[in-house]
Amino acid sequence: MDLLISVLTFTAINVIAVTGVFVLTGLTGLFSLGQAAFMGIGAYVAGLMAVKYNFPFILAAVGAISIGLVAGLIVGLPTIRLRRDYISLVTFGFGEAIAALLNQAVNVTGGATGLSGIPKQTTLTLAIVSAVVCLILVWGFKNSRYGRQCLALRSDELAARSMGIDVNRVKMTAFLLSAAITTYAGVLYGFYTTYVEPVMFGWTKSAEWIIMVFFGGVNSLTGAIFASAFLTGMPEILRAAAEWRIVAYCVIVLLILNFKPTGLFGEYEISLLALWRHLGTRKKGVDRP
Repeated sequence: MDLLISVLTFTAINVIAVTGVFVLTGLTGLFSLGQAAFMGIGAYVAGLMAVKYNFPFILAAVGAISIGLVAGLIVGLPTIRLRRDYISLVTFGFGEAIAALLNQAVNVTGGATGLSGIPKQTTLTLAIVSAVVCLILVWGFKNSRYGRQCLALRSDELAARSMGIDVNRVKMTAFLLSAAITTYAGVLYGFYTTYVEPVMFGWTKSAEWIIMVFFGGVNSLTGAIFASAFLTGMPEILRAAAEWRIVAYCVIVLLILNFKPTGLFGEYEISLLALWRHLGTRKKGVDRP
């Protein structure tokens, strides 16, 4: 039972992090190889506030998200004007710089030995509720004016500019929203594991999240949710297969990305409103004599 709760909690936290990546990669077409650094900022800042200054969870989370937004602003302002491949390189450098800073600041972060003693305040309920709130937030953003502008600039940035869209402002908004969501995922992560170390937030974690977005369907929030839940839980489900679980994981990902380049869901989205109307129509049909 403890293993199941642990898997579900990590899955919910991962869904939040991948949702943040979806805002950046799925909506605007930008790639950030330093996204995991925001998770590290969230885990370390909130953890330090709780361990050294006895801040409660909520204040620690607010403080961490604020620092994450400042970091996003510092990185995003000079970056979003660059070409997409250069943005990947700059964010990669940002992620490595944060990892080096966490390793070098031994007196504050514990260095390579990590930060321990973070109170365990993330529960399964909190993780699931947080995931649902983040999904509603991103769903609302995708269907807002900003979301439609993001999709327009992802398809053709030059055409979006010619239509009067402030491309840099829209990309900056998406970048900051993505940073805030991922930072909050880091807060939940730190308060669940009670221990964090710099190696947990390397660029490979960022690449793993991007793969999840493409696996589910880069244009589909539903696909990103399914992929993050499936690919997070699958290695644990295959735990009995020992070393073969990683091989199976890689084979499934490669098969999907090669034979269905648009991802499992493509552009398909599950609409709860349409589902509700469909169920209501069926119920009326059953009740009718």
